[in-house]
Amino acid sequence: MNLHRRTFLRAAGVAMALPLFDARRPKNVRAGASGGVPRRMVCINTPLGLHPAFFFPEKAGRDYKLSPYLEVLQDFRDDFTVISGLSHPDVGPSHDSNQSFLTAAPHPERRAGFKNTISLDQFAADHIYGQTRFPTLTLSCEGSGLSWTKSGAPVPTEDWPSNVFAKLFLEGRPDEVKAQARRLADGQSVLDAVRDQARKMKHDLGALDREKLDEYFTSVRELEQRLAQAAAWSKKPKPKVNAKPPVNIQNSADLVGKTRLWFDLIHLALQTDSSRLITLQLLGTSNVPPIPGVNQGHHDLSHHGQDPAKIAQLKILELEKLKTLRDFLIQLRATKEDGESVLDRTTVFFSSNLGDASKHSVKNMPVLLAGGGFRHGQHLAFDENNHPPLCDLYVSMLQRMGIAADTFGSGNATLTGLEMRG
Repeated sequence: MNLHRRTFLRAAGVAMALPLFDARRPKNVRAGASGGVPRRMVCINTPLGLHPAFFFPEKAGRDYKLSPYLEVLQDFRDDFTVISGLSHPDVGPSHDSNQSFLTAAPHPERRAGFKNTISLDQFAADHIYGQTRFPTLTLSCEGSGLSWTKSGAPVPTEDWPSNVFAKLFLEGRPDEVKAQARRLADGQSVLDAVRDQARKMKHDLGALDREKLDEYFTSVRELEQRLAQAAAWSKKPKPKVNAKPPVNIQNSADLVGKTRLWFDLIHLALQTDSSRLITLQLLGTSNVPPIPGVNQGHHDLSHHGQDPAKIAQLKILELEKLKTLRDFLIQLRATKEDGESVLDRTTVFFSSNLGDASKHSVKNMPVLLAGGGFRHGQHLAFDENNHPPLCDLYVSMLQRMGIAADTFGSGNATLTGLEMRG
């Protein structure tokens, strides 16, 4: 059979790594998690870690004494769980562990031959696709992100809050809206042509190739549904918010300013139910942040080598970081939705791919889980040398969203000791 190679390759590229759509979701998920209650998830990575001695409490259980960092969050003690001892198995000590933060893919530190897997947010998006205008928002303070497709490709990140605000809340000019509708229609017509061509091929293929082609058909159908969802949302007006468009911060070292700007925008996205799955990569620059009392670069301070002067400055910097998280939680708790707070309906996962940046250690990752309707107010302590995988927590987070997942990455159970409120 004479097949035009360029057409086939373009079609295969379109159909690769597509999410699961409504027709293939489990019935309990299609109906909406928890009887239609919207459940959301925000995953935040601070790539240079948190100084363990200032973050982890000394005692486990519910009557633990707050650590210096957790004192910043004392008003939310009953709204968060701090977890020690967890890590991803088979992820070695390196900054490259950032790539496996939400995937648990083994050995990113080897670089050559490393193949990533789907990230937690994209896995969840496959199951709740179509419920919001934007299935996921992948945000970053500095370029690299946390989200990866099923094929192991990085999901492009949004680096500028002003662009995301416009995408979420600003309507385009009439000619721009019409152009978008045309692009969606053109995409649909291209898929129709590709599908017809592929069907003609099927009779000339062997059994194995026919199986591959059936998988291709499935991807085409899924992409058609995705286009249909996008077309439907394009006809709906965007939500109106009483907020001015953010002004992008040009100072690449402004950790606090950039984080606050993103948190404000994430709050608006959750409040308007524009997306229920958001990832945020915080800043991990080598430059000196504009924080009083800090005159060395963040990276240098995190790699302190037990120098007391560096640790003292690192504490100042990381306390400011925790204050931005506190203020974000204040926003979520103050925002009400059907008698509940948005915090009650949003699982906020705050952690780092590094347990101790000074040693590039990936053991005992700092984990703080807030909101989401879990039974909080405790320190869950695990032995860092004999512990469940961090992905057990990810399974718990997925199930809290109403997703019938028993496994994810290296996890095959929910996290021991972490319970839902109901």
